Amino acid sequence: MGLLDGIKVVEMSAYIAGPATAGMMCDWGAEVIKIEAPGGDAIRWNRPALYEGGWNPTFDQDNRGKRSIVIDYRKPEGAEVIRKLIADCDVFITSLRPRILKKAGLDYDSLAAWKPELIYASVTGYGLQGPAVDTPAFDITAFWARSGLAGMMTPPGGAPPYNRPGMGDHVTAISTTLGVMTALFARTRTGKGQLVESSLLRSGVYMVGYDLVDQDRRGVANPPGDRGRDGKLSAHFPAKDERWFCIWVHDIVHDWPVIYHAAGRADLAQDPQWLDADWRAANPNAVMDALDTGFRERSREDIGADLEAEGLIWSPVLSGAEVLTDPLVEAAGCFAQMDDGAGGTLRNAAPPVRLPGAERELKGPSFTPGQHTDAILAELGYGADAITAMRTAQAVG
Repeated sequence: MGLLDGIKVVEMSAYIAGPATAGMMCDWGAEVIKIEAPGGDAIRWNRPALYEGGWNPTFDQDNRGKRSIVIDYRKPEGAEVIRKLIADCDVFITSLRPRILKKAGLDYDSLAAWKPELIYASVTGYGLQGPAVDTPAFDITAFWARSGLAGMMTPPGGAPPYNRPGMGDHVTAISTTLGVMTALFARTRTGKGQLVESSLLRSGVYMVGYDLVDQDRRGVANPPGDRGRDGKLSAHFPAKDERWFCIWVHDIVHDWPVIYHAAGRADLAQDPQWLDADWRAANPNAVMDALDTGFRERSREDIGADLEAEGLIWSPVLSGAEVLTDPLVEAAGCFAQMDDGAGGTLRNAAPPVRLPGAERELKGPSFTPGQHTDAILAELGYGADAITAMRTAQAVG
């Protein structure tokens, strides 16, 4: 059972942002039918070595529990099937470019004209207005680069940092899901559907909005890093054996003596000069050098214990392997168990929002391209001969 039991979703998208939106709704109980192009969602093949073993974690992450039908929307028979699927659904989610959708009669205006109660979610790179409406995009271009996020994180003279796969896509999926859920709620009051428009660019600008609005008001860009700026501290440090951690100073009077002690520099905790915020702001290099040297002599566990005992805000910088075994990550419910389709389970990342008692505890299995095509067509009223004819015409597969 799930919170969205009875809600039907048709998803016609590929890669990450659109599928992740439908995937979260599926985890929460919605019935999701994924329309795949002939050959399947291209992200299925981005980890071929793993896929040959029978599963692809990249695909599974955002598609578990759905049903798949392969349709060529360019064929008249295929277009008819899609319209029948949409006629019977509550939400249509797509990441195809607007030009393609309009040509196929699957744009919002065309569908809303005959199904006004439809929730239509459009996920694009740059939105539905402006000169880049039909410009192809991935999160590294629209979310990471064009939004200013990568540029603001680039040190002087350095190269922009490279984002991890799917970061911008999953942020965009979270916001798209919020829009869809809001539209579903509004429909309970009005009976009317809604266009839900999201883009990788808009999500990226919102993510870095703290800096952008500050720069817009003051006319001055914040530096990429602020170690010791204004006598405060927001920084990463290497402990012994290059095991990194980060600190955020909240109370510039109470926290600094604790930090000096944790760095093995109790002498600085007694020095009025080193406790003076103005002096630290004027001498950030001296402060950072002393902390860097001191912290490298101590283990991350000992440093963390000292900081935590005094209530300081800090965290270890974990590797991927450490995250997979971290008890805090486990306690926060960051991972979910997915049916592997063979009597066992696989671990996947869970949705970012927890709905205790209102979501499927065991997430559904993955699937092959078009695995449910015949069953879905039968549910739509197609007989065996009609299904065979559509397969012959390569409208479905």
